[in-house]
Amino acid sequence: MSRHPSFGKSSKGVKKRNVLKRFERIDKLKALGRWDEKENKKITGLPKTPVA
Repeated sequence: MSRHPSFGKSSKGVKKRNVLKRFERIDKLKALGRWDEKENKKITGLPKTPVA
């Protein structure tokens, strides 16, 4: 039995995600200079960051 064509192939282009994971967001904030390791220990309430 073959797979349904809607499953597609894994080699197709990777879709761009529009949501960052927490560690990706912190890395982005560090790159922008908006993250201070001493002050920012909260899990929630992270500032918004550009995805691109």
